[in-house]
Amino acid sequence: MRDAGTVRMFSTALLVLLLMQGGRADEKGGISKIVERGKWLVMLGGCADCHAPKVFGPEGPVPDTTRFLSGSPAGTKVPDIPFDAMGPDKWGALTTPDLTMWAGPWGVSFAMNLTPDVATGLGSWTPEMFMKALRTGKHMGEGRPILPPMPWPAIGQLKESDLRAIFAYLRTLKPIANAIHEPIAPPAMHAPGDGKGKK
Repeated sequence: MRDAGTVRMFSTALLVLLLMQGGRADEKGGISKIVERGKWLVMLGGCADCHAPKVFGPEGPVPDTTRFLSGSPAGTKVPDIPFDAMGPDKWGALTTPDLTMWAGPWGVSFAMNLTPDVATGLGSWTPEMFMKALRTGKHMGEGRPILPPMPWPAIGQLKESDLRAIFAYLRTLKPIANAIHEPIAPPAMHAPGDGKGKK
């Protein structure tokens, strides 16, 4: 028969394991409050507007639940970009119909894979890296700039507990392997009106 100390130690180890797996369950076996809050913040923040590929129905594009928050679909051809349509007195940005690719003065950006896939998503990230990225505007907290339209300056103002809750919720998603396209720099120069830019 096990003593109380052994049972307590086993229970603590089990809880730590569950939390390391993204807070999938609390002590009562339900979804933890931190994950519930993270999910609420993700829905409130409209993260799926850009980070989820879309399917098109009678009411227009809606997030594809089979690829939820997996980012701009790999292998999607980047449409020709009419850079001459953008400017101070023209359009400020253009986007694809599913809102996962954006073009503007910064070049072309692609919505990131937010699922916990290790190779292509957030699976190798720590909560600290996630918070640092959203507070500095740097990929993985110290890499390339996070490009528009990602509203990292606003999201980065959330308190630490909320950012940790978002990360905990994202860790509960189904990992989806989807290597997004690298950002494309803005054209260095193009002839006026030719609509072409160097990619």
